[in-house]
Amino acid sequence: MAKKKKPTAGQNELSPEDAGREFGISLKELETLMQTRGHEGVKELNETYGGLSGLAQKLKTHLIHGLSGKDADLSIRLAAFGRNEIPPKPPKTFLRLMMDALQDVTLVILIICACISFALSFYHPGGDTFEAEVKPKEANVEWIEGAAIIIAVIVVVLVTAFNDWTKERQFRGLQSKIELDQKFNVIRENSVRQIPIKDIVVGDICQIKYGDLLPADGVVVQSNDLKVDESSLTGESDLIKKHESRDPFLLSGTHIMEGSGKMLVLAVGEHSQTGMIFKLLGATKEEEVTTDKKPSESKNQNNEIADADAKERLIKSGSAKGAAANNHDATELQEVNLDGDKQTGGDDDPEHMKVTERSILQAKLTKLAIQIGYAGMTIAIMTVLVLLIRFSIEEFIQRGERWNNKYWSRFVRYLITGITVLVVAVPEGLPLAVTISLAYAVKKMMHDNNLVRHLDACETMGNATAICSDKTGTLTTNRMTVVQIYIGEKHWKNVENPNKAKEIVVPAKTKEIVFEGIAVNSSYSSKLLPPPEREVLAKQVGNKTECGLLGFVGVLGGSYDEIRTRYPEERFVHVYTFNSVRKNMSTVIRRPDSVVRMHTKGASEIVLKKCKTILNRNGDVIPFSNVDYDRLVQTIIEPMACDGLRTICVAYRDFTPDALPDWDDETNCVDQLTCICICGIEDPVRAEVPDAIAKCRNAGITVRMVTGDNVNTARSIALKCGIISPNDSFLVLEGKEFNRRIRSKPDGEVDQALFDKVWPHLRVLARSSPQDKYVLVRGIIASKINPTREVVAVTGDGTNDGPALKKADVGFAMGIQGTDVAKEASDIILVDDNFNSIVKAVMWGRNVYDSIAKFLQFQLTVNVVAVFCAFIGACIVKESPLRAVQMLWVNLIMDTLASLALATEVPTEELLTRLPYGRTRPLISRTMMKNILGHAIYQLGVMLFILFAGPTVFDMDDGRPVDSVFKPSEHFTMIFNVFVLMTLFNEINCRKIHGEQNVFRGIFTNPIFYGIWVVTFVVQIVLVQYGSVAFSCVALTFEQWMWCLFFGVTVLLWNQIVNLIPVTHHMPKWGAGEVYEPNSPVDLGPEGQSRQGASLTKGQILWLRGITRLQTQLRVIKAFEDSIDRYPLEFATLDRLRAINVPKVPSYYNDFEHDVPLNNSTITDNQPLSTKIIQETEV
Repeated sequence: MAKKKKPTAGQNELSPEDAGREFGISLKELETLMQTRGHEGVKELNETYGGLSGLAQKLKTHLIHGLSGKDADLSIRLAAFGRNEIPPKPPKTFLRLMMDALQDVTLVILIICACISFALSFYHPGGDTFEAEVKPKEANVEWIEGAAIIIAVIVVVLVTAFNDWTKERQFRGLQSKIELDQKFNVIRENSVRQIPIKDIVVGDICQIKYGDLLPADGVVVQSNDLKVDESSLTGESDLIKKHESRDPFLLSGTHIMEGSGKMLVLAVGEHSQTGMIFKLLGATKEEEVTTDKKPSESKNQNNEIADADAKERLIKSGSAKGAAANNHDATELQEVNLDGDKQTGGDDDPEHMKVTERSILQAKLTKLAIQIGYAGMTIAIMTVLVLLIRFSIEEFIQRGERWNNKYWSRFVRYLITGITVLVVAVPEGLPLAVTISLAYAVKKMMHDNNLVRHLDACETMGNATAICSDKTGTLTTNRMTVVQIYIGEKHWKNVENPNKAKEIVVPAKTKEIVFEGIAVNSSYSSKLLPPPEREVLAKQVGNKTECGLLGFVGVLGGSYDEIRTRYPEERFVHVYTFNSVRKNMSTVIRRPDSVVRMHTKGASEIVLKKCKTILNRNGDVIPFSNVDYDRLVQTIIEPMACDGLRTICVAYRDFTPDALPDWDDETNCVDQLTCICICGIEDPVRAEVPDAIAKCRNAGITVRMVTGDNVNTARSIALKCGIISPNDSFLVLEGKEFNRRIRSKPDGEVDQALFDKVWPHLRVLARSSPQDKYVLVRGIIASKINPTREVVAVTGDGTNDGPALKKADVGFAMGIQGTDVAKEASDIILVDDNFNSIVKAVMWGRNVYDSIAKFLQFQLTVNVVAVFCAFIGACIVKESPLRAVQMLWVNLIMDTLASLALATEVPTEELLTRLPYGRTRPLISRTMMKNILGHAIYQLGVMLFILFAGPTVFDMDDGRPVDSVFKPSEHFTMIFNVFVLMTLFNEINCRKIHGEQNVFRGIFTNPIFYGIWVVTFVVQIVLVQYGSVAFSCVALTFEQWMWCLFFGVTVLLWNQIVNLIPVTHHMPKWGAGEVYEPNSPVDLGPEGQSRQGASLTKGQILWLRGITRLQTQLRVIKAFEDSIDRYPLEFATLDRLRAINVPKVPSYYNDFEHDVPLNNSTITDNQPLSTKIIQETEV
């Protein structure tokens, strides 16, 4: 890399015009050619430039051997045609990020209060005042109140803006890393090289294949069934077939959806079609902010990738160019042809479960802030009114005074008191607590291999109730190995063992066909490299399934490299590439003996159905009938699948050179095959996955596996992972059966009522398409049968997983196997593709939620005590016992430090032992409300005791104002000090919010917490002893300090008493999320109608469940007995039992509405309680 850049720098003296003269075609001509495209472009290419060969001559390149790769040649090309990179959009300035942070409603309210308070502090009306002698001393510091609020707001804004700036810088750093890591295959000096995408130059020959995001504009020079999705640039949702002679133009930023081939690069960087669109976006990309599924990012979370709506559709970043097209929206149209808006109301529908305005936590916080605001406003207005009315009655009615301007100062002071009460009521430390908690979690999650792209996904994951996970690579290691093979009429097992592999006896001609079929009929980018250091196994590069097969070629003593050398890709006659529809791939080659042979491999059931002959033990071709097919399925394929193996059938067909078929007629071509072998490929379950899934189950999270594998393979893996167990009756469905159950008509829309009968019991969805995954995710999100609503997380790695990742509440993309589109559609990237990392994300998400709840419990206790103390003091004593500046010390400075202390708690495994909160559970639970009210009552009682009885009990002067003149005193200083110390010790209590007895547990695992606690305590001592002027304090004696400390420590003891109080349903709860009516058919009569007066106690419900479970188990046992009578033991699979025993009548899937008589041996996975069971249990 460095060697190439030096000459590049030296050649910069060569102007683009001079460099352009070196070639027979100019940059402008190439741009015009790419813009023309279509039939006119083909005509111009052939007539003006002499076709592909003529264009290659003008660009001084070779269509087969590629460029020479010499530094001088590359430098000239860079000067003439530009570098393959698009300058990234400049980041937001720190000032802009601060302006974004200031959009927070709470901060706006605080600023308004501060401005009013600040202005009033300097308002001194003319004439006499009531505080002529004493008040000026305190008046000098009245401005501190407004200034303190402003300082607090500035702190919040700076922290938020700095966090966003840091996050943007991290993402740009990640982008730079991606640019260096992402490479593309080019042909230089007749050899394939992997180079960084930005080093691609005009004239390069690039190898392109399925799943690639094209890094530059160019023309096809060789293609194998090449189809491209150009929807992100052209809006055309259909796949476009590309061929050298018909529509050869390829555009940067588009996706190769099928096939493979080679491309001659014609335009790079800013001169490509994507680059031109970037130029057009220019001024508008700053203003048009995309509305992603997490629009709250535009306020708090600045995501560099979510810029402009046009950019979102056209040029999603993620390729090493810095920006390339994302076909996610188009894929959704093309692959998921569903009218989502009709079915779920669309994203704008208020009934739609998905919160499009804000995340779950933000919705609850917003609602809570509004509720607190109303309460604070009410008490503030009441305080001002009580003070005004009492003063007016005393002055104008009892004393008969006339109005004088001197009364203005008193009215202004009362208004300041009211504003102070309002300011204290608003939890201004909350935005900082949320920001710190999220930022801390994101930073720590990176160490757990979770790269968080959207901050709010962090806390949303803590609420997750369902995870729809891929199998390959996430639950399994994604290292494929052939462990069983059926070849030459014999089934060989444990062939991964070299000693066992030597025992395989296969005729030489069969071996030759196997080697050729696997080596040629695989992507040439799939290969085995020497093992890395400290490893024994070869490194698998490319498609892991193909790598497993290639490894088996080596086990049998073959060399796939030699075969590939004999059959280069450009000599292929035709290629049918693998896709999710055909589930097989075929490659047609011309052998040296002139025979045209088509090699096919794919899903065993599909390929085997196309076979009419098979190779026997001698290597001869013998007929293969339907009876033979059934026998192989039952004796070979199903046992392999039940062992958790992916079964691949390898077959071939020969054509005579003089009778070649029409290769476009795929149905007739890929037929009449000869079966060579059936391979059983194992992808071992990750060692840590079963424990991780067990943790999810304990945490109340349902894990569902969505895979394209055979149903038996999927079930076996699910059993090994612990997603299902042998004795449960959860559903394991194939995609076709799943779609049949959720639709009232075969090709109709998804019926949510039918869907709601399937998904609660569904655990494994096999042979599924990306559309099935999308439908599953959307349906679970839209379902209302669970009162708290489901919060769904999804994993995905493929281009077609984009819609499901986008639709989910939290989308996890695979960092290793994931495509660019999947990463763009995701919220969190799993750096190690490991399911265990998802469990860690759940822990951190719940920790964020709990951290904010801890801070809320602390903050609201402070607020309730301070507000009511001010209100009672104003009403009875005519003066708040706490001065405005003292309140702000407690409410702003202490709370800011407390937010830092409580928001940095480290998560523990205990977080995974409770159920998720869900969408609708209130942020402040009844337990928290009990703690808040319990401590507020105690602290208020102590403060009022000191206020009224303190002078007598503690032998001090009464500090209550005389003739409305306030003087700092020991009395009021002690009230302030006791309040602060009780708050400090309550901060320790707030570390636990679920009623735990030991509040000190784990306190020393968080040095930030105890460090801040000690610092705050020391600062309080300094303020009381030495802050007489600014904080209206008088130094206290040692005895008074001991009393203050005693009242502070008793808060810890009071917490134990509060914990003993049972939580009742009469206690209020605040900050609930969206409220929905639960549609769950909890108690149904015989006709599915809700019965009156059918309220069951917990004991009755448990009894019902026990009886139901017992009867279900009895039915399962009876079903197994019946099936064993009918079939040999080895064929009595659960799928067969279901097929035998489930009645094939349409109404079976509507059994909530009609009672269908079922025989005694029926196993039904979603059958409700029958009328008989309900009647029996009622007795």
